[in-house]
Amino acid sequence: MKNQAYPFYFASGALLLYGVFFVLPSLLGFAYAFTDWNSYTTDVHWIGFDNFITIFTSTKGYLRYLQNTVVFTVATIVLKTVIALGLALLLTHGVRRLANLYRLLMYLPAVLPMLVVSLVFASILDPATGLLNTSLRAVGLDLLALRWLTDIQLALPSVIGVDVWRGVGYIMVILIAGLQAIPKDYYEAAEIDGASGWTVFTHITLPMLMPVLTVTTVLNLLYGLKVFDIVYVLTNGGPGRVTETVYTAIFQDFSKGRYGLATALSSLLFVVMVTLGYYTIRLMHREDVS
Repeated sequence: MKNQAYPFYFASGALLLYGVFFVLPSLLGFAYAFTDWNSYTTDVHWIGFDNFITIFTSTKGYLRYLQNTVVFTVATIVLKTVIALGLALLLTHGVRRLANLYRLLMYLPAVLPMLVVSLVFASILDPATGLLNTSLRAVGLDLLALRWLTDIQLALPSVIGVDVWRGVGYIMVILIAGLQAIPKDYYEAAEIDGASGWTVFTHITLPMLMPVLTVTTVLNLLYGLKVFDIVYVLTNGGPGRVTETVYTAIFQDFSKGRYGLATALSSLLFVVMVTLGYYTIRLMHREDVS
């Protein structure tokens, strides 16, 4: 009986720590979203849904920031998944020689801290002295030397491109593990039946890989919705706030002492993340079952 009680003690302690350090602060933060908490006064008053009304009606553009966040999230999910899946298939069923070396090289960017990657690419994409534009001008391609991070049309795609470059290797490794877990008997049977490569991919590889794709999609979804550091370092939300995301807006509001409003925005994003994550898992699980 004493030995059987040990797991209960450990579980109780873990739940207590989780409640004190995560659940309680989250509930307190959610409660502050309904107040006028700010740095200009020590008095905190209950104002109901005023902060949320401000988010949806303010001329500051919170809905635009949410739109930018959604565009970033969807674009990075699609690009990372497609490119990573292509590389995973190539390095699992295509390339045989030095496959492990290629996998290592593809994965290396994921090891680098996002801050370091952002600082390096901020230098590379500099319109005047950046390595990219300097190289393009050196080979006579001046028309392609663009203002990657300062042009309204190019800033957000450039940020998306940098994020995809860093994250695609991480997704690739997960997908390679999923591909290697598929029993080879299915492929051997398909080869005997004379199935084409596309048929094998759509009827064997993709369905068997769906649980792994669900995991990578949810990971990318949660990461994309709370993106901050890469945007802050590369563009600081500019030019003209076209790359401003929800988390950079939260940072700006906290910096200006609008704590209640920033907490409301953070709480709203948390609800969006949980809702989208839940329905994404349900949708992809349904596809997996079917």
